[in-house]
Amino acid sequence: MERESFEDEEVARLLNKSFISIKVDREERPDIDQVYMTVCQALTGHGGWPLTIIMTPEKHPFFAGTYFPKHSKWGQPGLMDILEQVSHKWNQERDELVEVSQNIVQKISQHLNITSQGELSEEILHEAFNQLHQAFDSKYGGFGAAPKFPTPQNLLFLLRYWVQTGNEKALKMVEKTLRSMHRGGIYDHIGFGFARYSTDKKWLVPHFEKMLYDNALLAIVYLEAYQVTRKEVYARVAREIFTYILRDMTSPGGAFYSAEDADTEGEEGKFYVWTTAEINEILGPQQSKIFCQLYDITTGGNFEGKNIPNLINGSLKQIAKEWNMPEDELRGIAEECRIKLYHQRDRRVHPHKDDKVLTAWNSLLIAALAKGASVLSEKQYADMAARAFDFIWNNMRSKEGRLLARFREGEAALNAYLDDYAFLVWALLELYEASLSPIYLKRAVEITQAMLELFHDQENGGFFFYGKDSEQLFARPKDAYDGAIPSGNSVAALNLLRLARMTGDSNLDDVAYCQLNTFAGDIKDNPRAYTYFLTALQFASSPSREIVIAGDLRDNAVEQMVNTVRSSFMPNTLLVHNPGGDEGKVIKELIPFVNNQRAIEGKATAYVCQEFACQSPVTDPDLLKEHLNQ
Repeated sequence: MERESFEDEEVARLLNKSFISIKVDREERPDIDQVYMTVCQALTGHGGWPLTIIMTPEKHPFFAGTYFPKHSKWGQPGLMDILEQVSHKWNQERDELVEVSQNIVQKISQHLNITSQGELSEEILHEAFNQLHQAFDSKYGGFGAAPKFPTPQNLLFLLRYWVQTGNEKALKMVEKTLRSMHRGGIYDHIGFGFARYSTDKKWLVPHFEKMLYDNALLAIVYLEAYQVTRKEVYARVAREIFTYILRDMTSPGGAFYSAEDADTEGEEGKFYVWTTAEINEILGPQQSKIFCQLYDITTGGNFEGKNIPNLINGSLKQIAKEWNMPEDELRGIAEECRIKLYHQRDRRVHPHKDDKVLTAWNSLLIAALAKGASVLSEKQYADMAARAFDFIWNNMRSKEGRLLARFREGEAALNAYLDDYAFLVWALLELYEASLSPIYLKRAVEITQAMLELFHDQENGGFFFYGKDSEQLFARPKDAYDGAIPSGNSVAALNLLRLARMTGDSNLDDVAYCQLNTFAGDIKDNPRAYTYFLTALQFASSPSREIVIAGDLRDNAVEQMVNTVRSSFMPNTLLVHNPGGDEGKVIKELIPFVNNQRAIEGKATAYVCQEFACQSPVTDPDLLKEHLNQ
């Protein structure tokens, strides 16, 4: 539509004669996108992008659609015809259009502001599991038919469901999906990282665009799968995702860019695909034969005459047997080939990089890196996460301290949205557990208080999408639907519960309880659409556990205790460190109950507390491990 219409002089003359044209970046203004997309869905029965809206000067819409060709054809109205008809009607029958727009605004406002309240029970968790199980593709993993999206929140929910119920089906669904996605073409086997979605059910042909948020959330899932299973492949995928992000998507200041396009030189996927001739020339005859056999590279190709490297049918074990070599040797050859191909590919014209820095998406990557530091004992990930947070804190706040949503070319702008605040608190909670530096917990509490002040609906519960100090659109949306990424209300619910348990702040606990009830009716209608929100219910409905480790972090025994907690998958367990002395003042102010949980006789000491009662302190790291395994 951009090429056909907005860059066309004939269309431009018509637009400029009768309309004020506004192009919106929906990643910068998700509030506008959310409100007017609801209008489009209500008027046409479907939505999508590009989104086309015509409205009055009061921002009241009366026409909506998605793609329109320049001229009418095949029964589809053209933009030129639409603009001429609307212009004529505006001049001749304006009152009718205004009345239509007012009716639309009234109905959409009610729809966006009203939630269906109630009370959630554990039964809804079982219903969500059953829905996911019914939609699960047992052959290729994932949920539903093509196109297939990763939907990491489904997998996060299923891992917690497995912990809560012991239902092995939940874990098998997660593992099948993670293995299938990694083996498919949706994963970049040459340069790492996941594409946005697969156009087919096998995960073979991606939409080649790479998004920061997908890779952040998937890294978290692979890390948790590694905690559960200790299978090295999951840790390796998480490391490779971080390699891609730190290499290709990190700004000089330490923040992270938003996305890479699917197209290169006007051709989708051109940067990523190969011919057998190219592979032969780069790798030579023997290595080429091995690599092509392993990664499904053929003369006919698997994508428009060319090849997307994938492991869908390639069995390392089988191919090693055919070549009469150990698996480790074959793996080494495959890695040597990958590096050669990566360097050759790097000489190609790269896809366009969207170098916006978005607070919400950066926060997801900070959370992922912090979790990577904890699970993999990789301090560099915590350092990169801290550097990215510092960038946000120092560059993406107003003079008054108001969080901002976007930074680009030296300018921070746009009041941050609920997602920005909620995701940043999530990042800080992970960063605290990775570093045990109390400043991150302190910042999490501060940002939560600001979130309550700016977004909380004190009358009906829940959080509005944009703040009370932001541009007020004709409606103020509030929902908990988990789409491509978890909703701000879903993440806020879990954050509030975690902070309430850590700090003992009963007000936060009350807000969290209200949060669960605010959206209960909506969730009961379709629990599968709210799986991240349901992780908050899982947390609330299971016994929580706080582990306080007292002592100097430089003490080997303290380090062993901390690593024992971090390496295990315990989604309802919170880790707190009490360094004692002057260093411990900040944490004691934030978490008063640690006052009595000190190092005994100067030794590393662990306190395991559950349901507001603590077991006898433990000074032996091995004994702590036994306690946690009980």
